[in-house]
Amino acid sequence: MADPEIKSYEPVHNNPSSAITESRAARGVFMTIAFVFLGLFLVLPLIIVFEQAFAKGIGAYFTSLNDRDTLAAIHLTLLVAAISVPLNVVFGIAASWAIAKFEFKGKAFLITLIDLPFSVSPVISGLVYVLLFGAQGLLGAWLKANGIVILFAVPGIVLATIFVTFPFVARELIPLMQEQGNGDEEAALSLGANGWQVFWYVTLPNIKWGLLYGVLLCNARAMGEFGAVSVVSGHIRGMTNTMPLHIEILYNEYNAVGAFAVASLLAGLALVTLVLKTALEMRYGAELAATRGH
Repeated sequence: MADPEIKSYEPVHNNPSSAITESRAARGVFMTIAFVFLGLFLVLPLIIVFEQAFAKGIGAYFTSLNDRDTLAAIHLTLLVAAISVPLNVVFGIAASWAIAKFEFKGKAFLITLIDLPFSVSPVISGLVYVLLFGAQGLLGAWLKANGIVILFAVPGIVLATIFVTFPFVARELIPLMQEQGNGDEEAALSLGANGWQVFWYVTLPNIKWGLLYGVLLCNARAMGEFGAVSVVSGHIRGMTNTMPLHIEILYNEYNAVGAFAVASLLAGLALVTLVLKTALEMRYGAELAATRGH
């Protein structure tokens, strides 16, 4: 008796295009919606900012930027970013290394604390510092007795900026370190390397691109923070006003050219951050993919 015919089936190839079932018209509609949305809510406001900044000519633009209070706001913004970003880098590396490489009690709680600034309004974080360091706050009397000034000064602005920006580096590095695992570090330790050598020659090179992304995002947020800084700064013109606060003051004074001039500079810094990020992806795309797929 002949064997029954056995039908063979060709395996279905995993073709990315086969998963797309939408028609060309549907894809065109979705792409149009995306581009129109970005154009209306991202590109158009940026165009308006730069158009208003140069509305009275390039001379008025640079005159507004050369104002003493404006230069003080620019200097303070850069100073705060220069202090807060490196501190967040140190915290981000330490926290992500501990979370990704070790198991310990309180690990989930630490992750929750890292995400806290994403869920808490920056204004509330500023008010917390007021309750801690204000004249009627928990530490206010002790600080005043020892001549230490936190609020309405650079230290308070730095603390508020650190609070709202510290998740960026850690949140970029944690999934990257978890994906890479401990294999390289264990191999280095088995070959006689000590802890610092493992970090400098193994861990740090493996996370350098993720770290750079985190630094770029952290720096952009640090320079553009408004809510928390507004609460703790005191709005002292020429002393505790960062660029976002100075923009608000100029706009409330109906100095539109001055406000938009500073806004264009702040937007320009954000665009530079975006260009650097894109350039890194284009230049080192293969190495980035290899690092993330390690």
